[in-house]
Amino acid sequence: MQKGKFFYSLFILFTVALMAGCGAYSFTGADIDYTTTKSFQVNNFANNAPIVEPKVARNFSLELQDILLNQTNLDLVNANGDLVYEGEIVQYYVSPITATSQNTAAQNRLTIAVNVRFSNTKAPQKDFEQRFSFYYDYGGSSQLIGSQLDSALEVIFERITQDIFNKSLANW
Repeated sequence: MQKGKFFYSLFILFTVALMAGCGAYSFTGADIDYTTTKSFQVNNFANNAPIVEPKVARNFSLELQDILLNQTNLDLVNANGDLVYEGEIVQYYVSPITATSQNTAAQNRLTIAVNVRFSNTKAPQKDFEQRFSFYYDYGGSSQLIGSQLDSALEVIFERITQDIFNKSLANW
């Protein structure tokens, strides 16, 4: 019976030591000091692209808020955030990427670029301004409207917002 208590005690000790070693790890890779950094704000991103799709700026701002809410324990505020994200949509364009024998587009590419200014009031050395972009390819005979446009924006914004998250908070 003594042998069973010894192994049970050893198991508990090992488990506690293992859990203590995992205390500073974050599954999202975020490197945030929650003792000093409590909030973030995402200012509306203006659409300064030559072609303006009405819902792009609003949807992008909401997607950036969502990723920060889902991957951190920070509070979203309207002003005086510890972390501030702002910028503008600088490119929104469609270009043909492959052609058919009839000189029409077999495939098109939507590209969106966003200029982001990030300010960390608790660690100003982490501030940056950078351009992020991504694309979505679709059939040349398709119109980029409705659900097709929504799908394209979802793919593009998922990549861009993750890149912004990684640059600003994951130190990758």
